[in-house]
Amino acid sequence: MRWLVGWSSTAAGTAGIGSAGATGYDGETVHPVGSQLLWGDPDPLWAVGDWRPDEVRTLQADAQTRIAVLGICGASDEELRLGLLTARGGALRHLTAWPGSYTAVVQVGRRVTVCGDLAGARPVFYTPWANGTAYATAALPLADLIEANLDFGHLAALLAAPDVPAALDDSTPYAGVRRIPPGHALILRAGAREVAGYEPVASLAVAAPPVDPDRAVDAVRDALVEAVRTRLAAPRHVPGADIDPGPVPGMGPAERRAARGMPVPGIGADLSGGPASSTLALLAAGLPGMPGTVLGHGTGAGERLLAVTFNDLASTGREAEVERAGRLAANPRLHHVVVAGGEETLPYADLDGPLTDEPGQALVTAARHRARLASGSADHFTGYGARQVLDAHPARLADLLMDRKRRHLVRPVAALAKADGSVLVPARVYGAARRLARTPYRAGVEGLAERLLQRRFDEPGGAVEASLAALAWARPGPAARWLTGEALADVSVRLQGATNRAGGGPGQRPGDFRARTALARHAADLRTLEQAVEIRFQRLHTPFLDNQVVRACRTLPETLRVRPGARAEILRTVLRGAGIADLPPGWGAPTHASAAAATRTGLRVAAGPLMELFDTPLLAQAGIVEARVVRKALRGAAAGEPLPLDGLADLVSLELWLRRLLARRGTCWTGTPARARAVPAGITRVIPAVAPVRGARGLT
Repeated sequence: MRWLVGWSSTAAGTAGIGSAGATGYDGETVHPVGSQLLWGDPDPLWAVGDWRPDEVRTLQADAQTRIAVLGICGASDEELRLGLLTARGGALRHLTAWPGSYTAVVQVGRRVTVCGDLAGARPVFYTPWANGTAYATAALPLADLIEANLDFGHLAALLAAPDVPAALDDSTPYAGVRRIPPGHALILRAGAREVAGYEPVASLAVAAPPVDPDRAVDAVRDALVEAVRTRLAAPRHVPGADIDPGPVPGMGPAERRAARGMPVPGIGADLSGGPASSTLALLAAGLPGMPGTVLGHGTGAGERLLAVTFNDLASTGREAEVERAGRLAANPRLHHVVVAGGEETLPYADLDGPLTDEPGQALVTAARHRARLASGSADHFTGYGARQVLDAHPARLADLLMDRKRRHLVRPVAALAKADGSVLVPARVYGAARRLARTPYRAGVEGLAERLLQRRFDEPGGAVEASLAALAWARPGPAARWLTGEALADVSVRLQGATNRAGGGPGQRPGDFRARTALARHAADLRTLEQAVEIRFQRLHTPFLDNQVVRACRTLPETLRVRPGARAEILRTVLRGAGIADLPPGWGAPTHASAAAATRTGLRVAAGPLMELFDTPLLAQAGIVEARVVRKALRGAAAGEPLPLDGLADLVSLELWLRRLLARRGTCWTGTPARARAVPAGITRVIPAVAPVRGARGLT
């Protein structure tokens, strides 16, 4: 893991911070383990972890004005200087408008500004500490710093309503550690903190100005090409070149690399056969330059880009995609590697792994992704996030009604009717969209609170039912049905409190609001995935989640988004604009294969370890679930019962994360005396502080 961590004190000189560290509660001096100091007194900043030299850039205009950019940033030194001078007046948005994926920290006198990203893939956390505020791009270091206990209400909300910001708010799994929302920045003034948004929000009062679809797609193409070009322009890295033990009898360079678990030098990409990964692989291979492996290392292919395809032998349904990947790999600038996965790469096959900053479903599928990425490159492109930034969330149908664009509902509704085969689908979808368009945000959240209390969890059975269920401001998570009554009541109280604080609502149309929420959830899951499958010296690149790409995608008109096959058509236009037009037949066609078959097989194969895991689960000790209920659900899902598999993955991954967290012995900080780690008290059963009252508004 890599993160940055800093601190802002209430008065200059009180923290005693410099190259030695900071003064804690008891007067001890602490500093992050494995860190490099970027600047010191009075508001220090450290970079922690295995950052590459080109990933950490600092620039100083004068003794009181400086900027640090950590990550992949396409800005030149002069652009950084101009941005720093502009930021002295308080402007923020331009700090997030450079190509790439990075975190920018600006210090102007005693004012420190830390900018998060739009998607949420590079979050910022903060906590009060020692008469000031500590901040970081990871929550666990801050939890260690303040010796935080678990926030059981957040864990319950993570299972009961993971897609509802009103339930999670700005909390984290650690009590006292807070998260800034996507599209916001943390501003510290001598220890005092403020969270400010830097992105304009569409008005509910007037419709958005009309946008030319062709110009919007051109903007997406330009942003995506620039995002890929920024990665290609970065220095190339040879993993472990300084620790290669030298020749081994009977082993060549590639075998030695594989034995050490290191990626191939140079740049590569996923090539699943789908439109997102194919677009990035073809762009990276087609742009001018030498995108592939470093000469003399790995395949020795020089300019050829390493394209990796995962072929799942344990389940069927993706044969057409693998075949398309093979045809795409016929490009002379691609070197194709197919990774075959059997039962050892099924979900739940490997329940051991590293501790991640936060829980996520990637903990149960880590072996699957690690098998693919182990054959990848030191810099590896992935298509994660394309669906979330390009596709239309079903709730956007309500936005079209609010903007009086009813005729644009015809094509998506017709596609749903064709898939379902029922003539009643158009009326049902139109009615649900009309109902959502007329439902206030507060009423939608209060309705969810009532559903949780009454334990009404109807699982959608098909594409139409799933679309109808998504036409709501908020809905229960797939794991909510297995939570205890006390945990559900606690989440209901959190929802009720959020609506009281929020007043009129989020200030956005329901479709746009749900789409941004889905993007933030996906980015958080991707962050957990990167940590769970991390391979030393490898960097995963997700250009679709870059700020400029997200901004460009948000300008796409809804009338274009809701068309069936819109994502593939947009990406086809992007490739055509970049000079790539020769695509195999069926490229971009939606796949009907589901991961459900592989998941059920994995549940059946791992039935024994899963039963042991939930013999005495920590979630039961916390009062969130009952062990026998979860064991029954796991047996039923393995036997083929129609249960929500995503919900079971949420339960298992959260239990695994809790066990790894409590089993750790280290800490992120060192000093005198030694710091205690997060969750020093372990798991204790908690009772909700506020019980639901019959007759209360929204809970009757």
